Amino acid sequence: MNRIGIDLGGTKIEVILLSSANKVVERTRIPTNQRDGYEAIIERIINLTKKVRSKAKQECSIGICTPGALDMETGILKNSNTVCLIGKPIKTDLENALNCSVKIDNDANCFAMAEALLGAGKNYAVVFGVIIGTGVGGGLILNRRIHHGRLFIAGEWGHQILHPNGRKCYCGKMGCVETYLSGPSLEKYWVELGGKALSLENIIESFENNPNEEYLKWRKEYLANFGIALSNVINIIDPDAVILGGGVSNISFLYDEGIVAVRENIFSTKDDTPILPNKLGDSAGVFGAALLGQD
Repeated sequence: MNRIGIDLGGTKIEVILLSSANKVVERTRIPTNQRDGYEAIIERIINLTKKVRSKAKQECSIGICTPGALDMETGILKNSNTVCLIGKPIKTDLENALNCSVKIDNDANCFAMAEALLGAGKNYAVVFGVIIGTGVGGGLILNRRIHHGRLFIAGEWGHQILHPNGRKCYCGKMGCVETYLSGPSLEKYWVELGGKALSLENIIESFENNPNEEYLKWRKEYLANFGIALSNVINIIDPDAVILGGGVSNISFLYDEGIVAVRENIFSTKDDTPILPNKLGDSAGVFGAALLGQD
């Protein structure tokens, strides 16, 4: 069976056709154009999917990756960064238009799926895929399948409480991991320490090799929070490997000092869980979406 994957993001819609051997047959992308509204986006997805499906020589499964979550009882999309999709029955509408079953999952689960089957985690049975970027999320892969959990919140380590009564999170709770490890939270904390407003990349480029007192404090706190938060996940799941993704995962010190900070908090004398950079980059979403057909 061929597999079609659709990565529905805030700025672009990407569609890929994979062969039964997971080789790329066709790949294309177009702008999302959120301003045109829900119906226009659905029409673009339908037209792209039909075009790509015409290249297949056999039946195709179809999977969609998008930020946000699908309410499994109502089929309604929620918490999407493509605001016009929120509250819409995207799964039902696409299935009706394409006359076939469509699987949909969030970007973190699709990232984890792609890395576990095709990327850095392909030699491991239990993989925890981490996204640290604008937000903090994750996906858990058990023997080549996404584990959603009873409440469909498996992998949501960004909303475990790291510091009780800590920073306010958009979810309504206080002290969530996301408010300490995400890119925006790091940039905000830098300003709170007295630094000039800079992007995360510029903060590190400017001070990593010439650190001042503020940078050392900023860096030390981040490493401490990263170590505690990720070790909590490892202590509970005990995965065969952890794969890091998202823009913040490009910070090089996470793969030496960050790993040390995690291992200091692991409840085992054998603290050698592999913590690895991703291999698929921003292609993980569309590959993961295509692989939903075998989940």
